[in-house]
Amino acid sequence: MLHEHRSIAQVGSPDPELHNSPIAVEDDIDTDVVRQQEPGAAVCWFNSSEFRNGDFVASGSQVLRCSYGVWVEAGSIDDRSP
Repeated sequence: MLHEHRSIAQVGSPDPELHNSPIAVEDDIDTDVVRQQEPGAAVCWFNSSEFRNGDFVASGSQVLRCSYGVWVEAGSIDDRSP
C-alpha cells in the first residue's frame, strides 16, 4: 500500500514525556475535535521532533501523515496490512 514511502522516518512510539501532536483517525468523527486542539498548525511534533505538513513517519508498523498540526493515520508499513 505505502511501498513508495519505504524511506520514511521510523519514530517509535510516542513518549508522553516529550512534545507530541495529537493522532487522529481520518474518518473518525472525533477528528474535528482533535483538529481544534492544533488549529492550522504548520508543523506536527513527534517525540519533540518537528515535521512539516504532509510529512510521513512510521510509528511501529503504522504510518502517520502530518496534517496541519495533527497526525492522521495513513496506513501500514506492511503492504499486506490494511
